[in-house]
Amino acid sequence: MASIRVALAQLNFRLGDFKSNVALIGEAYERAVEEQADIAVYSELAVCGYPPEDLLLKQQFLDDARVAVEGFAAGTSNTVAVVGFPELEADCLYNSAAICYQGKVEGIYRKQLLPNYSVFDEKRYFTPGTSAGPVIEIAGVNIGISICEDLWFDEGPLDTQVSSGVGLAISLNASPYQRGKDADRASTIIQRVTSHKIPVVYVNQVGGQDELIFDGSSFVADSEGQLVARLPQFEEDVLVVDLEVEDRGSCRLPVINTSRSQKSKRPISEPIIGEEETETGEVWKALVLATRDYVDKNGFDEVVIGLSGGVDSSLVAAIAVDALGPERVHGVSMPSRYSSQGSRDDAADLARNFGIDFETIPIEPGYAAFTDMLEPVFEGHRPDLTEENLQSRLRGVLLMAMSNKKGWLVLTTGNKSETSVGYSTLYGDTAGGFAVIKDCPKLLVYELCRWRNSQTSLAWIPEASITKPPSAELRPDQTDQQSLPPYEVLDPLLEAYVEHDRTAGELISLGYDPEIVQKITRLV
Repeated sequence: MASIRVALAQLNFRLGDFKSNVALIGEAYERAVEEQADIAVYSELAVCGYPPEDLLLKQQFLDDARVAVEGFAAGTSNTVAVVGFPELEADCLYNSAAICYQGKVEGIYRKQLLPNYSVFDEKRYFTPGTSAGPVIEIAGVNIGISICEDLWFDEGPLDTQVSSGVGLAISLNASPYQRGKDADRASTIIQRVTSHKIPVVYVNQVGGQDELIFDGSSFVADSEGQLVARLPQFEEDVLVVDLEVEDRGSCRLPVINTSRSQKSKRPISEPIIGEEETETGEVWKALVLATRDYVDKNGFDEVVIGLSGGVDSSLVAAIAVDALGPERVHGVSMPSRYSSQGSRDDAADLARNFGIDFETIPIEPGYAAFTDMLEPVFEGHRPDLTEENLQSRLRGVLLMAMSNKKGWLVLTTGNKSETSVGYSTLYGDTAGGFAVIKDCPKLLVYELCRWRNSQTSLAWIPEASITKPPSAELRPDQTDQQSLPPYEVLDPLLEAYVEHDRTAGELISLGYDPEIVQKITRLV
């Protein structure tokens, strides 16, 4: 047995910002060297960030990536670093891992299994690698490299690596967050590797990138499948771990030999496996990270939110405060003749509770001006949805005017349930720069609000915002359920239809009302 000291670098990269990314990689490497690590492992495409998408079609981007990885490698010493980068070689583009050691790139591993489903489109850009090597030899232990998908399926390099003498698997990943996925992901990876009785080091990217969120949750498991260490979700961290690894003798794959041997090292702290967050708390942290990174990575200083006093805008405001701090969040109430006093009070109370800037701009003067302007055109037509949408569009105009004038990013407040069935106004409540809760069904919105209130001694989100019947308040006595089924019916129906591709016939066989199924599938 040999003791291998591994540094896991779970970092938040900026897409295409090579200077910033290499600086992050370098800082983590310095930490690894200080802790006498044998090897430092980074995430997939760490040098450029993930997913680079069509930036990969630009020659300058690929040239800059090569310069960046070689520049980092030039500063390496006796600690091996394995860093993800896009590699252009002989007109083929690879999703690769550079093995950096003693001032240069000593070798390159190329990803073999390229995902092309869901949010992944890697076959559009990359050529699959064909070799399970090279492997890295440290203190007599052969270390095999995989990149994300490579470790999920039997067709990947692991079987070949292990049969060739590899005793430790390291995996570079950019695996996006999905509600409830973390435990399944860890279980799958650990089961795959420990079936070969070898340990695994799994490093995942962390951070928000547009609509994707990477949750980190990097980990180390021993050869028996026991979790040795786990980094926190949704946070940057560098963790150094000692791992006992079996020396399996010489390797039949190409090997990069290092001069590292079994030297005594100073003791390090025992790794901590933190408590797992509740699923709702996990979603909250994901939304906070996504909002913070979208705002900061796109160069915005402050955000503005239209506060109606309803549950959706209340949730978005709470997330924004947790992500950015109250001093960077502005709330605007834009009441109309149909806005209840209760909703106005709830909006003001929310702003006061969270300590954010708050203004009230009634839309009645603008609404009257628009209806007067349109009166000749609308003559002979009864009031209908048009007048309702006018109110929403007025609010969108006001928020975007503030955005233009003050440089604030508008956060929209539509949830997944409403968006899926088109229960929103084009150029109205859809106007803005970032839709924080667009993937949160309405029932989850309520759940998140209650979770956030449970984290403090006082209910910062007004209870009335959570308990009152949901309403757009665009006409007298309006409620959502006049247009939609109850969310207790709508949300699971949408989940089955949108996420699980159930047909209308299957939905009816599951017990849903045929009339409701017909209506909702048509709306979607």
